Amino acid sequence: MKEKLEKLKDILKKMDSVLIAYSGGVDSTFLLKVAKDTLGEKVIAVTALSPTYPKEEFEQAEKMAKEMGVKHIVIETHELENPNFVNNPPRRCYYCKKELFSKLKKLANQNGIRWVADGSNFDDTKDFRPGMEASKELDIRSPLKEAELTKLDIRQLSKQMGLPTWNKPSFACLSSRFPYGTKINREDLARVEEAERFLKKLGLSQVRVRHHTNIARIEVPGEEIAKLVEDSYRVKIVKKFKNLGYTYITVDLEGYRSGSMNEVLQEKFF
Repeated sequence: MKEKLEKLKDILKKMDSVLIAYSGGVDSTFLLKVAKDTLGEKVIAVTALSPTYPKEEFEQAEKMAKEMGVKHIVIETHELENPNFVNNPPRRCYYCKKELFSKLKKLANQNGIRWVADGSNFDDTKDFRPGMEASKELDIRSPLKEAELTKLDIRQLSKQMGLPTWNKPSFACLSSRFPYGTKINREDLARVEEAERFLKKLGLSQVRVRHHTNIARIEVPGEEIAKLVEDSYRVKIVKKFKNLGYTYITVDLEGYRSGSMNEVLQEKFF
């Protein structure tokens, strides 16, 4: 793990200056910290505001960038104006990342920054990630992946560095809660965001609310499923989700797993 960290630092030194797509999550926070320590003022963090990105995630990203003393730029993305994204095909993430990375490339040029980087790690190569196609087309770097740093590596190193994100639950944009082919709109994104915020306030460690039109399919870690059906929790959840417009509220007995919406895809996508 120490060797991987040194490799990451070496990669960043050779990059000379970098603009980082910064979400405030485990990976991008770790990358930003190491980049700041390695390159000093030649680092810029950019966070994109969008209805697919929860407000609390943005606030945390803004706070972390400020604490690290990194120049932080906030932009807006407009994927909900792109039919290719709204129609939610399996390659949805490609269209989102293409818009985002195109804007980041322009920002980098305007600020005299040589490279744009994202927080993809080595584990991301094992899942269906069409956004990586956009990264490749636009020559976006993924230093964590290049250094072969896994999610576990990044969490352990983040803990050693004292980063508060070391044990932060994994997060993916809210559009990942919609089955492929289900159109994405601002109202339903807000509904999912509010539903997940409510569950987190109940003390659940990792939450996904998969949106199946009038059905909410809740995913939490297997060891926390029992908590959902305790009357003290169940009644509150049902009331809240009904108020949000869901007719049926279900619990996924398989529990939380990243990318569960990809389970319906054929192997050709991987």
